[in-house]
Amino acid sequence: MTFPSLITPPNAPPRIGIVAIGRNEGERLIRCLRALDGSGAAVVYVDSASTDGSAARARALGATVVDLDLALPFTAARARNAGLAALPAVELVQFVDGDCELDAGWLATATAFLDAHPDVAVVCGRRRERFPDASVYNRLCDMEWDTPVGEADACGGDSLMRAAAVRALGGFTDTLTAGEEPELCARLRAAGWRVWRIDAEMTRHDAAMLRFKQWWWRGVRTGFGYAQARDATAALPQPLYRDEVKRAQLWAGIVPFVGVTLALLVHPAFLLLPVAAFAAQVARIALRGGQPRGMGWPHAFFTMLAKFPELQGVIRYRRARHHTSAITYK
Repeated sequence: MTFPSLITPPNAPPRIGIVAIGRNEGERLIRCLRALDGSGAAVVYVDSASTDGSAARARALGATVVDLDLALPFTAARARNAGLAALPAVELVQFVDGDCELDAGWLATATAFLDAHPDVAVVCGRRRERFPDASVYNRLCDMEWDTPVGEADACGGDSLMRAAAVRALGGFTDTLTAGEEPELCARLRAAGWRVWRIDAEMTRHDAAMLRFKQWWWRGVRTGFGYAQARDATAALPQPLYRDEVKRAQLWAGIVPFVGVTLALLVHPAFLLLPVAAFAAQVARIALRGGQPRGMGWPHAFFTMLAKFPELQGVIRYRRARHHTSAITYK
């Protein structure tokens, strides 16, 4: 397939580079790379010590492969930076996770938007789950990706960026285990750039989240990323995730602590206090509306339940602040 706006003169370097990152993605990586056929972009795949032959399969599909050194902790931020460094002198770089498949029309649409908006450094679109009905966890992911269209504070792992703007700020922060895209976007916005989400199909994501344990671990990693990115952006005009960390501390820490303390000191019935507060908050979120049919109450319940793994992640970060290997991105 050819994207007219991406055509470059013969023997000229491509205008767009694509950086895909992954670790043991299996067939999802193959779908990711095959979706890039005909894009005219330079493709780099960064592998984080996969044991399923991902690197060899990516080479067979024509991608330039960068194998991350095992001597340093793995982070998605480090992988994205390594991929950017391996690209030729491109103007734009599309970052995509190895479990995602780029929509056929995305690059043309996103490139046209950046051409028309020179003050925008990052553009992203709609990421959708490939199998939203496979589990409630997949469905929750699909809802999470459905963020408002317009100027945004941040993007996710899939986005088209101006390579020069990213490089001028030193790229992603290698040591961030999660939240590396919002942290970079915060620095870009502080430097005068804008971030935009457009109403266009961008990627299909395959979360393959079928078990409660997977969902819980994702919550732990989210909390870890909240705390880490909050500290990393503390000196910026708009620091990240202060409210998210406070909410996890309140609902998973302070409210249960108060209930247990009152139960021990006053009356056992106070053990019902955190339960009642949790139920009231679930009802408030569910009755607020705006969720897909049948997902109001599940979304509300898991939104509140997520505060517990998120607090676990915050605590893990506080205990191992200087050891990024304490948690991995895969």
